[in-house]
Amino acid sequence: MTTSPDPSDGPESADRDATAEETTSTSPPVSGALAEGMAAAARRAGFRPAAEGDPISGRDLMAAMGGVRGLCEAVLPGLVFLVTYTLTMNPDAEASSDSIRALLPALVAPLLLGLVFVALRAVTRQTMTPAIGGLVGTGISVALALFSGRASDFFLVGLYTNAAYGAALLISVLIGWPLVGLAVGFLMGDGIEWRRDASKRRVLTLLTVCWTALFLVRLAVQLPLYLADNVELLATTKLLMGLPLYAPLLVVSWLMVRSVYRKAESAD
Repeated sequence: MTTSPDPSDGPESADRDATAEETTSTSPPVSGALAEGMAAAARRAGFRPAAEGDPISGRDLMAAMGGVRGLCEAVLPGLVFLVTYTLTMNPDAEASSDSIRALLPALVAPLLLGLVFVALRAVTRQTMTPAIGGLVGTGISVALALFSGRASDFFLVGLYTNAAYGAALLISVLIGWPLVGLAVGFLMGDGIEWRRDASKRRVLTLLTVCWTALFLVRLAVQLPLYLADNVELLATTKLLMGLPLYAPLLVVSWLMVRSVYRKAESAD
């Protein structure tokens, strides 16, 4: 019996196989493309070791945050607003038709401070991104307060930010892809391999839950104060629940990440 040749064994089939093999070899895997994207983001954020695939240190982390100057730029505008508002605001001004004029000193002071931070960075030739970002945020807050005539609206951006971050982190935990794990994995040059390590996955999920709790607790405490229009207490709680909570959690997070990765290296 003569067997007819299979059409799939012809030259056209060979060309298709070659094309498929070339496409497979030249197309990067999804995880590789995602890793490259995270590396580019890390490079823009100032994590140069992460961009090269090396673990970052505590000093690198602090430098990427802007150092002591960056922390001051984050804290001082709110503090200046609180002090200026307390010293200049007439308790009866909110009920009067001149409430916006009464708010101006408390709103202009942090805005001017933001301009000073930008100028200092320009003079010292340091990266201006943190100062400009802070100035834009302060400008939006000032605009909201001037538009409504309510000093409490100065903190509206922070409320939305806490709600957005808290919701995003919570959803990431619920779907099994904690955002802290994704960030740490690529910053440590681990990609998404941490998901295969039970110890790493447990620690990074726990850290994501802790950061979720930070943002949601801020929202739970500050939102009632905003609705009650209690400006002084709202500003005070924002300061107390800002850097004093953020910095210790950041340090603990870094220590836990470093510990779990060292244990994994020792085991290997």
